Amino acid sequence: MDLDFSPADLAFRDEVRDFLDEHLTPEIRRAGRLVTSVYPDHEASMRWQQILHARGWAAPAWPVEHGGCPWSMTQHYIFERESILAGAPMLSPMGIRMVAHAIVAFGTEEQKNFFLPGILTGEVFFCQGYSEPESGSDLASLSMAALSDGDDLIVTGSKIWTTHATEANWIFALVRTSKLERKQQGITFLLIDMNTPGIQVRPLVMTSGEQVQNQVFFDSVRVPKANVLGRIDDGWTVAKYLLNFERGGALAPALQVMAESLAAQAVSQPGPNGDALLDDPAFAAKLADVRIRADVLEILEYRTMSAISRGKDPGPAASTLKVLGTELSQQLTELTLEAAGPRGRAYQPHATMPGGPVADFVPPADGYLSGQEWQAVAPLRYFNDRAGSIYAGSNEIQRNIIAKAGLGL
Repeated sequence: MDLDFSPADLAFRDEVRDFLDEHLTPEIRRAGRLVTSVYPDHEASMRWQQILHARGWAAPAWPVEHGGCPWSMTQHYIFERESILAGAPMLSPMGIRMVAHAIVAFGTEEQKNFFLPGILTGEVFFCQGYSEPESGSDLASLSMAALSDGDDLIVTGSKIWTTHATEANWIFALVRTSKLERKQQGITFLLIDMNTPGIQVRPLVMTSGEQVQNQVFFDSVRVPKANVLGRIDDGWTVAKYLLNFERGGALAPALQVMAESLAAQAVSQPGPNGDALLDDPAFAAKLADVRIRADVLEILEYRTMSAISRGKDPGPAASTLKVLGTELSQQLTELTLEAAGPRGRAYQPHATMPGGPVADFVPPADGYLSGQEWQAVAPLRYFNDRAGSIYAGSNEIQRNIIAKAGLGL
């Protein structure tokens, strides 16, 4: 595997860097720097999407005929890596990175013509309706019912952990349309207008105090069968296809940036003996370990990218990268909280830019901040990152996939 970029790829990298330098405003960079979870400030993220859309780069992984870019696999990776290194906030993945690919693969021409342009501009903003109170990692056990009534489906039940449901105007949901022999059968993939009568959104307060996740209730919600993606009772096929996109992406660059930032912060933080924290052998050893692991993860991402670009099946690589990336991120947020010291124990969400409103918090009138911004971000990011090994398929499930598909156990 050749790790050197070609002259064409280096020229593309410079083009991306020039674009980011010109268009990433201080306000948008601040949103990327002060993010407290994988979901940035909604308004800043949408402003960045509009800038990217104007350049034709909002959805580079889409087919070219629908607004994607004719880039090589290496160029896709370069764009994502450079965006992370420059501090750009991540776009909401539910529409552009997830359901759009399913619409391209399984949608009717009418569905493609309606949804895809709106997703690109941000006028159509999706949230995801998968998990239910009794169905998490065992998603196929879902029970939210969709009963046939002429040209419509009548949907009743609830979804939980639905990110940005208060901002979304559409939700893609898995619903139970039949009870068949296997629980994966009888599931339908449905696109639902969030403004339909009978839908109620109830925000959930996370341990960080943020209201990013929600529970969504459906009370006899009437949805046209024309909004079914794929075939009725065959939604599991669509959901499995979509998961390939939910677990992808470049993880290593963001972790490397976190590690470098932590190293810089540890220089000025006191260690247990009064010296710089970075000089403390125990802390330095833990930091060195995560930096090495981040570099190893980058090599694994290169290897996966190389396999895909040559038309080879990368196997359970997505599961492997998901496990390594999320657990490494948890280690880094834990180390950052340690470095933040006593000021990292203060609750100061007013100094951050979370992905949603903060419940029951009144910021100080004078905007007082104890310590620095990164110390205010540290505890919130630590709490939010505990979910990383659960969402997008728990890491225990991913290890089962690796054992079966990769090791043949």
